[in-house]
Amino acid sequence: MPSDMAARIIAQLLVMGSGIVVRAVAQAYRQALKNASKTGVAEETLQNAVRKGSKIMTEQEARQILGITDKTSWEEVLQKYDTLFERNAKNGSFYLQSKVHRAKECLENVYRGKDQDAAS
Repeated sequence: MPSDMAARIIAQLLVMGSGIVVRAVAQAYRQALKNASKTGVAEETLQNAVRKGSKIMTEQEARQILGITDKTSWEEVLQKYDTLFERNAKNGSFYLQSKVHRAKECLENVYRGKDQDAAS
């Protein structure tokens, strides 16, 4: 019987303690938001996030990443892409692998546009 009572007391203490911690964290979060809005930090952070998220890779940057020129054929672009993508998949970084993929996507649009211009 005494162990049941001790278990109940411990359970009640845990429930009360976790409630106190949750309220304290919520209050701290509200205060942090209030402070950020007073100083303009929240707006600046949002603007920076939007600015970074909308950055589009340029053709020049894509060519630099793949190490090609504007005279390079699409087949050579694909060979460079495959080589760099596989190299980074095995022992490189996911960041570099994604940059290589974005470069190929960017150049797909460029080469598609050239093909359409040549067909016209």
